[in-house]
Amino acid sequence: MTDLLEALPAGVDRDTLDLDITGMTCGSCVTRVERALKRVPGVLGAEVNLATNRARVVRAQGSAAAADLAAALRKAGFDARPADATPIPRHVTAERREVAHLLAAIALSAPLLLGMAAHGAGLHWMLPGWVQAVLASVVQFWLGGRFYGAGWRAVRAGAGNMDLLVALGTSAAWGLSSWNLLTAPPGSMPALYYESSAVLIATVLLGKWLETRAKGHTADALRALAQLRPDTARLRRDGAELSIPIAQIIVGDVVVVRPGERIPVDGTVLDGGGSVDCSMLTGESLPVEVATGARVAGGSILSDGVLSVRTDAVGAETVLARIVRLVEGAQASKPPIQRLVDRVSAVFVPAVLVVAGITFVGWWATGADTSAAILNAVAVLVIACPCALGLATPAAIMVGTGAAARRGILIRDAAALERAHAVTLVAFDKTGTLTQGRPDLTDLVPAEGATADELLRLAAGLQANSEHPLAEAIRRRAPVAPRAKGFRALAGRGVSATVEARTLLLGSRRLMDEAGIPPGKLADTAATLEAQGRTVSWLAETAPAARLLGLLAFADSPRPTARDAVAALRRAGIGVVLLTGDSRGAADAIAKAVGIDRVAAEILPEGKAAQVAALRAEGAVVAMVGDGINDAPALAAADVGLAMATGTDVAMHTAGITLMRGDPALVPQALDIARRTHRTIRQGLFWAFAYNVIGIPLAALGFLSPVVAGAAMALSSVSVVSNALRLRRWGQ
Repeated sequence: MTDLLEALPAGVDRDTLDLDITGMTCGSCVTRVERALKRVPGVLGAEVNLATNRARVVRAQGSAAAADLAAALRKAGFDARPADATPIPRHVTAERREVAHLLAAIALSAPLLLGMAAHGAGLHWMLPGWVQAVLASVVQFWLGGRFYGAGWRAVRAGAGNMDLLVALGTSAAWGLSSWNLLTAPPGSMPALYYESSAVLIATVLLGKWLETRAKGHTADALRALAQLRPDTARLRRDGAELSIPIAQIIVGDVVVVRPGERIPVDGTVLDGGGSVDCSMLTGESLPVEVATGARVAGGSILSDGVLSVRTDAVGAETVLARIVRLVEGAQASKPPIQRLVDRVSAVFVPAVLVVAGITFVGWWATGADTSAAILNAVAVLVIACPCALGLATPAAIMVGTGAAARRGILIRDAAALERAHAVTLVAFDKTGTLTQGRPDLTDLVPAEGATADELLRLAAGLQANSEHPLAEAIRRRAPVAPRAKGFRALAGRGVSATVEARTLLLGSRRLMDEAGIPPGKLADTAATLEAQGRTVSWLAETAPAARLLGLLAFADSPRPTARDAVAALRRAGIGVVLLTGDSRGAADAIAKAVGIDRVAAEILPEGKAAQVAALRAEGAVVAMVGDGINDAPALAAADVGLAMATGTDVAMHTAGITLMRGDPALVPQALDIARRTHRTIRQGLFWAFAYNVIGIPLAALGFLSPVVAGAAMALSSVSVVSNALRLRRWGQ
């Protein structure tokens, strides 16, 4: 869906609407629903997911009302209503209905099947013809009535679907039997095939039930996420505590959380402390210690202690709600491979009808009796049902993205997942990505005529409004600072502002060169510090007089898992490069510590993007990993961007994959689940096509009875979804 949005015309205000669709049975239905939705005026795009029976519609704002969309779908043979805000529910009622219909079909078909089995064993026992007709007719027109309704709606819409194939196939077997029964001489036992139509419908219903159960499991991860939010919160107001519905909490309210309770809102700890279990949100297995001033996310569990939390975000703005939206968006989107499958499904049913017709004519023309010709054509119709084709991709994507979310890896859309599986090179940012992102101020070196105290005071005032990690290091050393005016961030170079009536610059050596301020005697000192892996920032004033005031040196240590993450990527055959705006010395020191031997240092944000473009021009499929505003251009330029959620919102909005905790080990894990999911999609599509490629010729040549063909058709859908469900074990 993200690729779809990006391809839409610019300047058009748009919104999205999710619809629950009923009546879809196979991949050809998906194509019909999308076509019907796109014809509604104001609709800019639509994607349909067979595994969830949901459609996501992008429309011009103020157009294509839900009623108009529902009317268009009714005309195409489907029913629709706006989807609930909650994630895909587990349709227990639908499962129960399928079980009831299946048991009834088995009970009515069993006598017919037993008679056929007895005849095959040489026993001359068979139900009277009229009894067979009654049992088969109940199955055909009561339990199988759904196939007639859905098949007729497809025909009216000028298309075909699985239900049409089943209805035609079973009707042919039932009609042939009824004709033979009605035209048989009195006292004779005609050839009847009622068991074929009845058992075939029972087999299809068995497949429907198994498919419904399996599809229910595909959204388990999303439902688990949605259930993290408690229904009530303990609100502190006027010294008293009140338990109220969470929907009534507003920003600024203070809530109290006791041991063992879920934190109901995103907020800041005002009082208290304890251990917080964030595993369902971030995949972090160990509890996190929080104290006054710490940020907490709704849905996490307070293991011990008591917290008073000021509400900073509620409803759709919480971290949990954003996670659910990301996972829902990924599960609703389609990779390019599925769009090809949808096009195949659209022409598949008409092609099968042609093959079935050729089968009948061929057998009849070669001297076979009409009964044999009809039964072989029926077998072709039944085994060719394209359910598995429509389920292979969405089932794998739903399970794969859900498993990734449990580990703290949020995949924004299916296109990002498909690109990620092919990655051959990972480019890492340094600060906050491979390193702790919490550098310490290690050295204050004043220039001639300045003092260390002056250097620290001015730098603290200059950085008071900056979110850069180096600014935080300065503020920790000088919590009280003079006011700054005219603060301006200079991308990739530093910052400028006026402090104590002095116009100041703080940043890289490049910034000093641009301002025409030479390093003087501090050049050697800076070189020595950089050789030790320090990051050096230069402080200078440009007014009232242009002069160098000194330099500040910072040190940042690698994250504990950085070296293992790089090693894991290399074991997977993926190359690694470090891209940073930091100095060459600092970059080389970190690269050596984590095992990277290819480094590009002292580059501007647009330089990072250019480096990524150059790597892609060399033939590499590049994943960029970053966390800051300055990484956004490179994240966008890469084949797939991976953003640390500990960084800025800009980086996360640009990236296709968000890592919910600042752990480089999630990078090889994200690429691994992408590869496994893509492999599962290909396996599912292979088996879906294989069933048809092998089964249709066998049925046409008379090697498969309609009953066996029905069982094979049901097995194809169940096997495809069951194969996708294996992904649930990833990471466990």
